[in-house]
Formats: sequence, C-alpha cells, structure tokens
Amino acid sequence: MKNLVLGLSVLLLAVLLGACTGKPSEHLTSYTKIDSLTDTYLLLKDSMLNTWNRMMYDDNQRIKAMKAILHELKVTRETDDELWQSLNYRIDQLHRIRFTQKTMTNSDVVEEYDFASNSLVTEISALAESIPSYAYNSTLQQLVERLRLADQRIEVHRADYDAAAQAYNQFIDSNKSILKEIDQSATLEKKPLFYSISE
Repeated sequence: MKNLVLGLSVLLLAVLLGACTGKPSEHLTSYTKIDSLTDTYLLLKDSMLNTWNRMMYDDNQRIKAMKAILHELKVTRETDDELWQSLNYRIDQLHRIRFTQKTMTNSDVVEEYDFASNSLVTEISALAESIPSYAYNSTLQQLVERLRLADQRIEVHRADYDAAAQAYNQFIDSNKSILKEIDQSATLEKKPLFYSISE
C-alpha cells in the first residue's frame, strides 16, 4: 500500500510539474511575435523620419547660408543688383520645388531640385570669392565654408536615408500580412530610394 501511495504521489507530482513547465499557449506566442514586429516596425519608421529630418535640416542650413552670403554681398555693394535679385529669387524657389518623401518617387523632381540647388551653390560661392573684399572679409569666408559643408553633408544624409528606407522596405516585404493587423491605416508601400541598389 505504501508503494501504491508513493507511486501515485510521484505520478501526481510529475503531472503537476508537466502542467507548469508546458509550452506557452499559441495565443501567447502569437502575441509576443506581434509585439516584437510592432516594435521593429515603429523603430524603422522612426529611423526613416529622423534621417529625413536631419537631411532637411541640413538642406535648410544650406539655403540659409546662401541667403546669408547674398546679404553680405549686398552689404559690401560689390555685386550687380540685377544679378543679386535673380539669385535671391532662385533661392526662394528652392522651397517650392523641393521634393518630399512622396514626390521623390519621380526621379525628375529630385533631379530638378538638385540641378537648381547645386548650380546656386556653385554660382554663389564663385560670386562671393570673386569680389575684391573676399580676401579679408572673414564673415564672407566663413559663410562660404558653411555653405560648402552643408552641401557636402547632403550626400551623407541621402545615403543614411536610403539605408533606413531599404531596411524598412525589406521588413515590409517579409511581414506584410502581419503588419496589416498592427497598423490598419498604413499603406505599407515601399519607400523610394535616392540611389538604386545597383549603383
């Protein structure tokens, strides 16, 4: 009898331990996976937004530097008024023609903006350096340097944005069906890149 009670006790203990250490339910596993995917999805979206905002900030700094150079040129009175007005007008147009995350799907929009902004950077820098007082005008020299640095950072920011957008696109491809449950309002479209992967 003792053996029977002992055997039943061991069997009952084994059943209880088995129930406590069993696999988690399928519902719990599914919930954990969706939580993890939600976190990744939101992190990727934030990463794209942050890199985009940094790029736009530097582009705005580039435009401000161009405006500041024009202001300094106006103060020195060593620039033709008609040329000054033309350059100022073209700078003002940059905000109007600048691409957005949606319009950059059309590469012509990006190319038009790049052509307009790059030619302004070149023309304004050359104009500033050509005036007689440039050699001793430290303010103008610093502004031209600031413009060039902001211009150089644009390519770095675009590469950073492309890396973030590419990671987002790959994540969307791999998890599209589950992501519709996470964010029903999202279109889950791939984001355009500045540079194609093959380049």
